[in-house]
Amino acid sequence: MTQDEILEEFRAADALLEGHFVLSSGLHSPRYLQCARVLMDPSRASRLASALARSLPIEIKSQISMVVSPAMGGVIIGHEMGRSLGLEAVFVERPTGTFELRRGFRLKAGQKVLLVEDVVTTGLSSREAMKAVETAGGQVIAAAALVDRSNGLADLGIPFFPLIRIDVPSYEPGAVPEELAAIPVEKPGSRKAA
Repeated sequence: MTQDEILEEFRAADALLEGHFVLSSGLHSPRYLQCARVLMDPSRASRLASALARSLPIEIKSQISMVVSPAMGGVIIGHEMGRSLGLEAVFVERPTGTFELRRGFRLKAGQKVLLVEDVVTTGLSSREAMKAVETAGGQVIAAAALVDRSNGLADLGIPFFPLIRIDVPSYEPGAVPEELAAIPVEKPGSRKAA
C-alpha cells in the first residue's frame, strides 16, 4: 500500500479528526487519528495489517513467535497482525494501572515477541507494554504500529516499523496555542491523560 492509499483508508472511515484533542500522552493536538474507526471494518483492518506485516523485514518475521499488543487501542490491530503473520496474538492490559498479561495468556522464557500498537506518539505505552512482556519472560525484538505520530521522537530502543508516519503538531498542556485553546477539548483515547 502506498502512503496515499493508507491515508485514504483513514479518510474513508472518517478516522482523521480535526479539533482540539488531549492525547493519551497528555499532549494537546489539533488532529486525531481514531484508529478504532479505521479498524472497525474487518476488511479494512485486514488490509492494513497485511500491509504492515509485509513491511517487516524477513529477519524479524523469522524470529518472532508471538504478537503482543497493549489494550485497548492495540487489540484489534494486534489480532489482525497475528492472523497476517500466522502467529498467536495476545494483549496486555492495565487492571491496576500497570500493564500485565492476564486471561491465562503466557509467554515462554525468552520467547521473541513483536509488539503491535495502533498509534505511537511518545512511545510511553509501548515501553510500558515491553516491560510487561519482559516481566512475563518474553523478549520484544521489534515493534510495529499503524501510525507513528511521534515526529521521529519515540525511541523504543528496538527496531520500529510503522505503516505510516504522520507529523502532526502536539503541545504540552502549558504551551497550547491560543487558537487551539479556544476550541473545546475532546479526550478520545483509552487512557487517562498524563
